[in-house]
Amino acid sequence: MEDSLDACDHADRDNNNINIINNSTCSTSTSSGYRLFDRQSTIHQLMGGGKAADVLLWKRRRISFGIIIVATVAWLVFERSGLSFLTVCSNVLLFLIVLRFLHVNYASLRNKQIQTLPELVLSEEMVNYAAASFRIKVNYLLLMAHDITLGKDFKLFFMVVGFLWLLSVLGSFISFFTFAYIGAILAVTLPALYNRYDEQVDRYAGTIHRSFSRHYKIVDENVMNRIPRTVVPKEKPM
Repeated sequence: MEDSLDACDHADRDNNNINIINNSTCSTSTSSGYRLFDRQSTIHQLMGGGKAADVLLWKRRRISFGIIIVATVAWLVFERSGLSFLTVCSNVLLFLIVLRFLHVNYASLRNKQIQTLPELVLSEEMVNYAAASFRIKVNYLLLMAHDITLGKDFKLFFMVVGFLWLLSVLGSFISFFTFAYIGAILAVTLPALYNRYDEQVDRYAGTIHRSFSRHYKIVDENVMNRIPRTVVPKEKPM
């Protein structure tokens, strides 16, 4: 009899433990329901899933580390040497052309076989794809500018104003090459860090997003809705 009671107690404890685990997993899943960039897939798939995504996520460590080294060397050359961008590019191209010219002539004098350079040809398909992609992005930017100008999206307006103000402040402290160098380093490091700590980042980003949405709703109800908005007359069909 006691054995049966002990067995029932163990079973109840196991069921309680299972319920606690299920409740904890449900609470964590609901608390971490917010996804940065509203992503519905993995970060690798979100970034295209190609070689560029492998490099940015440090799945090809040599190439990723090489990008950081090249960016650092380029920043030191442009920022610390005092030379202009046009001067450095002209000197590098001049050195490569002279080096290739001497190598070809030296190989012809020694009767050695010259290694042919690969032909760089832009295919029509590649040009059409780039043009179509560029057209879509430009039309999207023009649509955003149209909505901001007409006052249709105050949230987007404040985001654009804040971003431009931040760029203006950063431009007064650092140069363009330093800004480009910082952007290159962040582009190589931030996706890999987010891929590793995505749950923690999504949790904090969700908290910030909810707080921002709550404050924006208060401002929108008390201030923005009282601002008269311009009505654009619709064009009559011909």
